[in-house]
Amino acid sequence: MPKKVLIIAYYWPPAGGPGVQRWLKFVKYFPDFDIDPIVYIPENPNYPIIDESMVAEIPSDVTILRQPIKEPYKLAALFSKQKTKTISKGIISNKERQSLIERLLLFIRGNFFIPDARKSWVNPSVSYLKKYIVDHKVDTIITTGPPHSLHLIGLKLNQLLNIRWLADFRDPWTTIGYHKRLKLLPFAKAKHKALESKVLNESDHIVVTSNHTKTEFASKTDTSISVITNGFDRIGVERPKKDTKFTMSHIGSLLSERNPTILWKVLSELINEDEAFKEAFQLNLFGVTSDDVIRSIEQHGLGNFVINHGYVSHDNALVAQMGSQILLLIEIDSEDTKAIIPGKLFEYLASGTPILALGPKDSDVERIVKTTNTGSYFTYDSYSELKKQILLYFEAYKANSLQVNAIGVEQYSRKSLTKQLANIILQA
Repeated sequence: MPKKVLIIAYYWPPAGGPGVQRWLKFVKYFPDFDIDPIVYIPENPNYPIIDESMVAEIPSDVTILRQPIKEPYKLAALFSKQKTKTISKGIISNKERQSLIERLLLFIRGNFFIPDARKSWVNPSVSYLKKYIVDHKVDTIITTGPPHSLHLIGLKLNQLLNIRWLADFRDPWTTIGYHKRLKLLPFAKAKHKALESKVLNESDHIVVTSNHTKTEFASKTDTSISVITNGFDRIGVERPKKDTKFTMSHIGSLLSERNPTILWKVLSELINEDEAFKEAFQLNLFGVTSDDVIRSIEQHGLGNFVINHGYVSHDNALVAQMGSQILLLIEIDSEDTKAIIPGKLFEYLASGTPILALGPKDSDVERIVKTTNTGSYFTYDSYSELKKQILLYFEAYKANSLQVNAIGVEQYSRKSLTKQLANIILQA
């Protein structure tokens, strides 16, 4: 008989983004490994990004439970709809550009909604789910965060029912970069750490998406930890022809701090030095891009070379990845971001398009890009090396020989990753 597993998630179609895809794909492939998934989500969520194309990927036979949630972002929007929307997307302006309203919203979010703005959903969810779990003989529960308040649902259910509980961390908790910008008071920082410790130590198994996060958590708990990264699924769209221009494309959000001025400077220099490069070059931005990044691009004289497409559907993002000449992967230059592996990286791996990545030294992204032979990785002090590599890519583009010879990419397929997770679940 299949093992019944209850997945407690906030993000689910029609929400867009990699956090949605992670659990949508696990649910898709769980039945292949003798697991019967049940998904619990909010009935009336406030998703910052909507992608209706994802709805079609929900398995028709999966059980989905929904319960209402009180969304404080809707109330906050009465004060500033635009700032509330950008903060809910994770876009926080540079400190010197923050308005009084934005500073106030960040202070309230950081100190009055711990661990996050969805904390009010915890107790109603526990009340509803404890009966469902008993009545339907659920074997295991899985919580996935952020929002990390969902782990508190798992914590309370585990305490009440003594049911096996896996906590899935798509991002770190107290060490994630934006925590430093939430204007946390000392009591708020202490409470975050106490809640994190409770979840890490009382869960039966922890799942993380990067080796750096595993190392961090292993210093805080003796609970078993497994690394199961995000991944890619079978490409369900027709492969397009490559762009005729020398296109560099970034897929996904470019937050205010994720602003690679070293790259803009190199590109500006190449445009001024090489007429052929100037004629061929185009920078594509697919996704939410902060005003700070747009200003920086324009300040480097690249405004006429940019097409800002905004958010596009997942299918259109896949087409863009395959059609581009180069794919950009940009991470903040910080110790905190070494553990961050953007979900898009794995679709980049499967696209057959060379990756040009920028980030901190010795990050998990650097390891994956290098071991799979899918592109090149640079730190923020590698100006001459970065310029040289872009010129090599450009010469290959002109010779129609720009390609990838990938190694070991299949280990990141969604089905392979689901098998790893299923093995953990079935161990009990």
